[in-house]
Amino acid sequence: MKMAFVLFDGMTTMDFVGFYEAITWLGILKAKEDVSWAFCANQAEVVDDRGLRMRADRVLPDLSDYDLVFVPGGYATRQLRFDPAFVSWIRTAQGATYQVSVCTGALLLGAAGLLEGKRATTNPSAYELLEPYCAEVVRARYVRDGNVYTGGGVSASIDLGLYVVESLVGREVSRQVQEKMDYPYYAGMV
Repeated sequence: MKMAFVLFDGMTTMDFVGFYEAITWLGILKAKEDVSWAFCANQAEVVDDRGLRMRADRVLPDLSDYDLVFVPGGYATRQLRFDPAFVSWIRTAQGATYQVSVCTGALLLGAAGLLEGKRATTNPSAYELLEPYCAEVVRARYVRDGNVYTGGGVSASIDLGLYVVESLVGREVSRQVQEKMDYPYYAGMV
């Protein structure tokens, strides 16, 4: 399973890191074969919303080359959703088996047309902003509609990661990941 983690200037790092920590255990625990990941961005280096600098492995790759594409949120998404070049790049994730976002990353999936006809969630502060992009905004910690997974506010990234792990390989592995992370709050699939 090849995963792409989308990074961009102004992103909220906790959105990214919570999901990243949970989902990469698929490879560490050998729960799926050939697990790999890349940090993908629209430039070689990005700076998060608090000044942390991160380097991308790949700049503007075709996201359809990945099985799972993950998009974090942050206030920058409110402007990026109107950036034709950035949105066009995110649209290449349409060919990925799974499209995943946390927080206002859903606005970017939506602007790219990936939430059309879908149920989705986002940070509670952005429910109204998400409405034009999807069939229904669900006020929940995480939502799955087909191959699209969306998570709520910042800390929902951990729960969403565990939920995706459970969806892909079962409850036993997600419990193992919870133990490794010392994270007692995820209750499993509802």
